[in-house]
Amino acid sequence: MSGLVLRLAGPLQSWGERSAFTPDRDTALFPTRSGLVGMFAAAEGITRHDSAALDRYTALQFTVRIDRPGVRLIDYHTVGGGQPKDKTAATSGGSNKGTAVITSRHYLADAAFTVAVTGPEQTLAQIADVLHQPYWSPYLGRRSCVPDEPLILRTHAADPAAELLHHVPLPSDPSRAAPQNGTIPVTFLWERPPATPADNTDTFTVQDVPRSFAPHSRSHGRRLVYRTIEQLPAQLAASPHTLHRRLIDYATKEVAA
Repeated sequence: MSGLVLRLAGPLQSWGERSAFTPDRDTALFPTRSGLVGMFAAAEGITRHDSAALDRYTALQFTVRIDRPGVRLIDYHTVGGGQPKDKTAATSGGSNKGTAVITSRHYLADAAFTVAVTGPEQTLAQIADVLHQPYWSPYLGRRSCVPDEPLILRTHAADPAAELLHHVPLPSDPSRAAPQNGTIPVTFLWERPPATPADNTDTFTVQDVPRSFAPHSRSHGRRLVYRTIEQLPAQLAASPHTLHRRLIDYATKEVAA
């Protein structure tokens, strides 16, 4: 099944998993389905209140390669305070407390993921078009988290998951095990069992299937995720000095074709 290959990397990412307008705003350790669908919907110009429009993304399937897990960072964040009540920051409910709004915001610092997206050809073509010329700019979970370039690596990959397994360059990661027998162990997250399940496959459930993004009536369903450790060719690993050039070379091969 053909599809897209995207690279999600930047100084900070934050993929909210359980919190919505709460003082403690968490992040998942990987891009959520809600975050990815939200990125596509924003690029198309779909508003948060248009829940019916989310149906077009139901058939999409995501495979995530964890290139670099990053480091969890917590920002003690304050807004407002020290001003008359009518001049302080409004809460999510629309009122003014008169005091500072305090939150703890969780981020992944220096993380990198490569994502294979498969689904109906027409939907994928539309997503590719709007990501090149977005209505609202893509971001990595929060508007303050700007993605690195290149964001789009392939738009017509014949087998996007195979690209992640065999062809897309990997950034260096000091926490990754050293190569053995010419391969590197890399974590993958699948929405369906991989074609050749690894011996170490495990599963877990997340509640990140978006049903509504409306600010005061957000709703998410549950899905099952399959986690495997795949052995990738060691030659995919790129040093910080060569990674960007290799990614550009990989991305431009499709353009040349």
